[in-house]
Amino acid sequence: MVIFRSGMARDKIFKDTQDFKEQYRALCVSVLGREFDKCTDKERYSMLARLIAAKSRAIEAECHPKEAKKVYYFSLEFLLGPLLDNYLLNYGLRDLVADGIDEMGSSLDTLIKQEVDPGLGNGGLGRLAACFLDSMAHEGMAGFGNGMRYRYGLFRQEIEDGRQVECTDNWLEGGFPWESRKDGSSVTVRFGGEVVRHQDETGRFWFTQEGGECVRAVPYDVPIVGYGGKTVNKLRLWSAEPCEEDFDLDAFNAGDYARANKFRSDVEAISTILYPNDAGEHGRILRLKQEYLFVSAGLQSILRTYEHEHGHDWDHFADHVCIHTNDTHPAMCGPELMRLLVDVYGLDFDQAFKIASASISYTNHTVMPEALEKWPIETFRHLLPRLYMFIEEVDRRYRENLMREEVNADLLASTAILWDGQVRMANLSIIFSHSVNGVSDLHTSILEQTVLRDFYRLRPQIFNNKTNGVCHRRFLAQANPPYAKLITDAIGTRWLDDATELERLIPFEKDAGFLDAMEAAKKADKERLAAYIEETTQLQVDTNTIFDVQVKRFHAYKRQLLNVFKILDLYNRMLDDPTFKPAPTTFIFSGKAAQSYVLAKEVIRLINSVADVINNDARIEGRLKIAFVPNFAVSNAQLIYPATEISEQISVAGAEASGTSNMKLMMNAALTLGTYDGSNVEISQLVGEKNIKIFGLRAQEVEDLYASGSYFAWNQVNSDPGRLGRIVSMLTDGSLAGLSGNFESIRDYLMAGNDHDLVLKDFYSYVDAWEELTAFYADRHAWNAAALHNTAKAGFFSSDRTIREYMHDIWKIES
Repeated sequence: MVIFRSGMARDKIFKDTQDFKEQYRALCVSVLGREFDKCTDKERYSMLARLIAAKSRAIEAECHPKEAKKVYYFSLEFLLGPLLDNYLLNYGLRDLVADGIDEMGSSLDTLIKQEVDPGLGNGGLGRLAACFLDSMAHEGMAGFGNGMRYRYGLFRQEIEDGRQVECTDNWLEGGFPWESRKDGSSVTVRFGGEVVRHQDETGRFWFTQEGGECVRAVPYDVPIVGYGGKTVNKLRLWSAEPCEEDFDLDAFNAGDYARANKFRSDVEAISTILYPNDAGEHGRILRLKQEYLFVSAGLQSILRTYEHEHGHDWDHFADHVCIHTNDTHPAMCGPELMRLLVDVYGLDFDQAFKIASASISYTNHTVMPEALEKWPIETFRHLLPRLYMFIEEVDRRYRENLMREEVNADLLASTAILWDGQVRMANLSIIFSHSVNGVSDLHTSILEQTVLRDFYRLRPQIFNNKTNGVCHRRFLAQANPPYAKLITDAIGTRWLDDATELERLIPFEKDAGFLDAMEAAKKADKERLAAYIEETTQLQVDTNTIFDVQVKRFHAYKRQLLNVFKILDLYNRMLDDPTFKPAPTTFIFSGKAAQSYVLAKEVIRLINSVADVINNDARIEGRLKIAFVPNFAVSNAQLIYPATEISEQISVAGAEASGTSNMKLMMNAALTLGTYDGSNVEISQLVGEKNIKIFGLRAQEVEDLYASGSYFAWNQVNSDPGRLGRIVSMLTDGSLAGLSGNFESIRDYLMAGNDHDLVLKDFYSYVDAWEELTAFYADRHAWNAAALHNTAKAGFFSSDRTIREYMHDIWKIES
């Protein structure tokens, strides 16, 4: 099924099946001291991954000449997902390796199942970064990731009595065979201490940061294999370790083992977990340390490489290096690059700022001003005193320049870096960037018109849109073998290399035989998911029902609550009217709520409580069923996306920057039921109104409603006590309390909080849209034709297209 471009590296890996088996067996013996036949499945997986990783590193060493312009993508998250199957697909080796392992008495599929999800990210931000790395390698560019190597993942989600329970995600327990530790590339990062001014006899002065805490940042490199195997890049992940061992022997001998190891524990905490809770001062300091460490370490590594390849030709630094910051977590890249250029390499302040701003670009991922990172000045200055001096001076010069050109105090208040006792990281990112982009047409428009409007008025030329994309090779070709084979049999294999080739599926929308084959492929995907749901939750679901899916991070604006209200409405109406028979549907939810996000965790509990009631009510004859799939991750997402028939994308309009699950689901022949929000807008424009179901208020209507102050949640409830009023009452009247209690906090969010996310306002439009869409489901050929049209138009949402736009418009690299 794999197509190769010219110059592929496949023959550099294994000559044939026999060569693969010999190398594989030899590695088992040399590393484990045992023959393949004596190894466990986990050991066999680990050795196979190590073998492919070693081959990949050899290719990576030869990939890029030193003249190649390099892009360093800084992101606090890289949600890679399992790599083995993906890399075998990209190399075109899957069949060869599978045959070899079969001949050795095992199974490739068995070994693939041994791989765990790397705990390096949380949600869409991290998965986007991973897709971008894949596409950078596909496009043949020198594109490298820079992030953190977390000892533990965010958490492993379990469900107990309907509640989310956070368990340790010890993803490194069995090792990570893809990584290679690079001790020789370690760097030192300093926190705290004091800044000392020095001056020589000529009057020249300089500063050093002395004392404080020194941390050793150790890099681990993971190969990133591009499709076709010609280009292999790397993701560099940083781990925090003590620079010097400070073991308290007296404390150890006294039996105080915790105090004996306190220094090491404090340092290693920096890279222990993604997003430490920053509700208290200790958590804020830890999170700030984490962000600074991966920024400083990454930049030190970049400058070392540049100096080795180009010497001290700093004036042309931006011609050779691009530093892209994914959201505000790497916002310190600008001032830290200046600090290194001034303090370490001896450049002057103005030259350093010019270099930084010419090489750094920034992607914004939110339309919510309150979601933009801010740090208390005192905390920041105490932890990073020298860095703060650069930020303070840049801010001072920015204010002076602005006041010379403008006399608007409000403009200064909205755009200064330092304001109201805080360091504002989004403003820091923008002032240091030559490009600022949003991630969907609607999102970028909102940034320019509201959230960042003053920056846009001052520097409109730096703003641009880059609609997100996803890796179609992973989320369609790899995740959905039955459908991918059907596509390949119809149009050939070029779609793997060029997603726009999917448009060639359009003529098959009128091919009854193809549509029947689609039906069979979808049924196989649904059966695979049903087996997984039964295995993980002990719930049996009927694959003859519609699979209606909402899988994403839990947040109020994503409105999983609206989905629950729809289900309760259908349930109540069935009980009241035995003749009302909605389309038999299995509602599938999955996603995590942040540990401290009480409302989101309560919505998870509500979903499971409603499931407990509805799934066990014989009166509805099994027409409605709810499944909550725990611990949403890339691996089980690759089971969920292919089986989906209705894709729920129901955020309040104007709140979702883009969304990417909507893209993955449309690729896999699901029809979107959604608001006109984020990239739903572009999906709608591409597929046409008859191939998507849009409902609810538009973004401008939402903004106008907020501005008018005329919306009252009680009016919505009182206008229809029989439907909406009844559902709201069920939250607290004991109807849903059997599993783990009532839901007063959700009722208060809606009623006392005046339904900020307009769940009640969009309710009727949503339920009507769902009923219209599910009525359409009965015409199987018409439904499958619409679903196929979604796949055919999904090529636009390949991350290959997105990366080409970044390359051309921002990074100035030719394909």
